[in-house]
Amino acid sequence: MLDQITKYRQIVTLNDGTRVLFRPLMAEDKNALVALFEFVGPDDLKLMRNNVRDSDIIRSWVDNLDYRKVLPIVAVVNDRLVGDGTLHFRSGPGRHIADIRIFLSKDFRRRGLGVALLRAVIDVARKCGMQQLVAEVVADQIKVINAFQSLGFELRANYPDYFMMPDGETHDVAVLILRLTTKREEF
Repeated sequence: MLDQITKYRQIVTLNDGTRVLFRPLMAEDKNALVALFEFVGPDDLKLMRNNVRDSDIIRSWVDNLDYRKVLPIVAVVNDRLVGDGTLHFRSGPGRHIADIRIFLSKDFRRRGLGVALLRAVIDVARKCGMQQLVAEVVADQIKVINAFQSLGFELRANYPDYFMMPDGETHDVAVLILRLTTKREEF
């Protein structure tokens, strides 16, 4: 499976004609990944699980790349990383589930890249044998939730005050799940 994933490539054309390559993150992408997160604004940064402005954190992700734990699929335009979609694989009883996260460069938002990257990451998750994907989205990000739902994710829960921002403000979180396999009912 890992051999197949390392060879994964998909090219899509956005509505404005921009061609985007989706492929797994590689060790040689370290500086490009740092550049992707370098200019993250404060509104995006407060929603992130890590301080992505800290280049040492980003470099450590690449230095410790292990596709069996986290599989990043990057969106590349003219040798520039413009998006990152990750599958975070669970273990033990949840080994059939992966958490999905997406980040897009600000200049590539509202251009169809997010939905295209989500589709690519879902495709990779299927190839990896995942049965369910879970997305956690701050509940007031209606357009993001709608994008996930347009691809089949179902809103399964809303956790009040689930994410705490750096300033102590809390936000509700919507939990969306996409079932990748059908449940077999036998008689």
